[in-house]
Amino acid sequence: MKLNIKDWKEFKMELLFDIHAGRYHYKNEYSSGNTPYVSASNINNAISEYIDLEPDFNGNCIVTGKVGCTAFYQPKDFCATSDVNIFVPKFKLNQYIGLFIVAVLNKSENYKWGYGRQCRVKNSKNIKIKLPVCYETSNDGKKTLKLDTECTYSSDGYIPDFVFMERYIKSLHSKPVTTNVNKNSSLLQINTGGWHEFILSDIFDIKKGKRLTKADQTDGKTPYIGATDSNNGLANYIGQQPLHDGNTITLSYNGSVGEAFYQPVPFWATDDVNVLYFRKENGVEFNKYIALFICTILKKEKYRYSYGRKWTLENMKSSIIRLPSVLKNDEFFPDFEYMEKYIKQLYYSDRIL
Repeated sequence: MKLNIKDWKEFKMELLFDIHAGRYHYKNEYSSGNTPYVSASNINNAISEYIDLEPDFNGNCIVTGKVGCTAFYQPKDFCATSDVNIFVPKFKLNQYIGLFIVAVLNKSENYKWGYGRQCRVKNSKNIKIKLPVCYETSNDGKKTLKLDTECTYSSDGYIPDFVFMERYIKSLHSKPVTTNVNKNSSLLQINTGGWHEFILSDIFDIKKGKRLTKADQTDGKTPYIGATDSNNGLANYIGQQPLHDGNTITLSYNGSVGEAFYQPVPFWATDDVNVLYFRKENGVEFNKYIALFICTILKKEKYRYSYGRKWTLENMKSSIIRLPSVLKNDEFFPDFEYMEKYIKQLYYSDRIL
């Protein structure tokens, strides 16, 4: 299902939500527990820790940080710091509609707010976002905007198309915003002191992508991976046959240099992107968990490169990265088992598709 935002209309947040500030709890007020404690964070669904206090707020709502205004859907009852705004819906919200609105908020509002310009409750009430609206289709197939002057969600009488929002998120094969990872388990820790250096081409065979102009592209279902820093590197879908296998890593050397993404299915990569094939000599089965660990390490190297100093194929082959290691026969090898275990034990790792 593709998005066409041309006919979307503006909605003021205070018409869709009751908005409140969080309540700060001092460290001496709580210990570790089971209640999510939401903070002004842009990671981990904004959950900073789990505490033993009773929840202050009901789940099935949206939260944003005052700094950066990063939005998250909260499925469960929680506590929140005073740096957080809580959006309580005036309509029947569920996780799918929540995730849709969160995506719109993050796309339209993040860049506007910072430490010097915080998004407080009064600011949040005045935020306007564009959402899909309801239309009616007559017997002759003519499409007209559906209006209701009594609609409390819009001063203009627009009716939000919540059904579309839900169907769209479901079409993305979304998974519930929950995790089966035991938050009380003993987590593997990162200690880079025991890591060792490895040449990238000793771990991967590195192959170039191939240029395909816009004019030569046809519509289809093959992922076309470009040198972008978002959307897993996906630029669009094309009708040409894939050139590269799935279960590989794409690493851009031009454009957004140093962006690394795991590609699960066969694809075509532009010539601004190199493709990393895991070598059989590594002796283990490559998978998404090992790949995601290594992608994070590769992205740490991108500060060395830019438009003026591209990460060319030859430079990439000779690049050195530091990885967890294991000693075998007096020689150090990458510890791929540790990498896989580390990713699997992270919160929400079970949601990795």
